[in-house]
Amino acid sequence: MKPTSFPPLKNDQFLRAARGLPVQRVPIWLMRQAGRYLPEFRRLRQAYDFFTVCRTPELAAEVTLQPLERFDLDAAIIFSDILVVPQALGMEVQMRKGHGPHFPDPLRSPEDVARLKAGDVHEELSYVYEALTLTRHRLQGKVPLIGFSGAPWTLMVYMVEGGPSKTYARPRAWLYSHPEASHKLLNRLTEVIIPYLKRQIQAGAQALQLFDSWAGLLGPEAFQTFAWPYLQRIAREIKRDYPEVPLILFARGAHHALPLYRTSDYDVIGLDWTMDPRQSRQAIGPHKSLQGNLDPAVLYASPARIREEVQRMLEAFGPHRYIANLGHGMYPDHDPEHVRVLVDTMHQASETLLQTSSTTASS
Repeated sequence: MKPTSFPPLKNDQFLRAARGLPVQRVPIWLMRQAGRYLPEFRRLRQAYDFFTVCRTPELAAEVTLQPLERFDLDAAIIFSDILVVPQALGMEVQMRKGHGPHFPDPLRSPEDVARLKAGDVHEELSYVYEALTLTRHRLQGKVPLIGFSGAPWTLMVYMVEGGPSKTYARPRAWLYSHPEASHKLLNRLTEVIIPYLKRQIQAGAQALQLFDSWAGLLGPEAFQTFAWPYLQRIAREIKRDYPEVPLILFARGAHHALPLYRTSDYDVIGLDWTMDPRQSRQAIGPHKSLQGNLDPAVLYASPARIREEVQRMLEAFGPHRYIANLGHGMYPDHDPEHVRVLVDTMHQASETLLQTSSTTASS
């Protein structure tokens, strides 16, 4: 992929916080910030199904920019889905209204791994790269653009379970009944994810987030056997070629893993809303930035209560090495005006705190 020239960046607060540099305010972006809670997104979805939007660069760019037109966010994240990787490997994925992703023909036995597409699958994913480049140009340097992928374990969960579940017993059972096949599948996914993320950088992504949304299904030993080695490999190989690009890891529910991140190649650790910021900072250490972790349910509260919770979150994290976010994604029935309260309050409160700290330090 040929390098592309992009407009200069105007707001680098997100990248500065990710790298541990001083900021003028705490940057904020939101997981699933482009999506069903926005009326303009719902109007577009009346005309196009979910994966058509993902696969059409013009539409993906339009949706990515929708929240930036409403809110003073400090980063954009490309509109796509983690399940485009299984699709590229030859698996059918349907997005069922009210139920989420569905695999009509999931992996039911170790022998099924052999039917995954072999070789380079990146021609199939070219629409993601095109959407990134188009969006980066249309941003005109307003804010940085984030690319992303699902983590190997989380993708395995979907590919083996096939759809929503109360227990996700099938993929967990594989780890104990078919450990060799599990590692074979996880390795195959890793070998796709690494070049997938590198090509996102080449296409215009200025930071990357790895979503291990189902990390919390694993106990400490299983996580260190079936998740962590692959997460480490992904970060190590990307940093080898792109040391300047911040890497964010969001491993939801993996409380026990926090000390592992201390010496990892990830620059930013995302916390879900069940994780205590102060305890997490102590476990991870001072040399990583943290991201998170407002409970999305707070956005159902009154504006006054949202402001209180934002202030409490800022005090817990502190304004340094911190990127504000939710502890998971936006919900479809969130009120966009409550998002505005969240974003504006974080900016105002953090600017005041940083100015006060600067004045105190210089006096």
